[in-house]
Amino acid sequence: MNDVLENNDSSLNTGARDELRLRVLRALEANPELSQRQLAAELGVSLGGINYAVKALVERGFVKADNFRKSGNKVAYLYVLTPQGVAEKASLTTAFLGRKLEEYEVLRQEIESLKGEVGSGKPGSGVKS
Repeated sequence: MNDVLENNDSSLNTGARDELRLRVLRALEANPELSQRQLAAELGVSLGGINYAVKALVERGFVKADNFRKSGNKVAYLYVLTPQGVAEKASLTTAFLGRKLEEYEVLRQEIESLKGEVGSGKPGSGVKS
């Protein structure tokens, strides 16, 4: 039983990690000039979490970080998706869509079941569709 729970926790963590990577890749593709602080605010993730995710994406070769002068003396980074990053984003998107479709199907079945339960109760107490 513990193995099942541990595997479930592991897959949940992997799913959340993959979702964060996908969200970061999508945001950087849309706006490569985002700072990590701006990215954290936009995605609702801690700055440390974004720093960890961006470093991992750079180390794995999915994102290239180039220095550029933003304004005056401020040096910032331009985050550009590499061809491998574009492929990873496509792969993550496909997996994310698959997970969401599975969740949708489970919810749809649960809703149908609940409608059946409510509809089999007292007359007049059912839910109208």
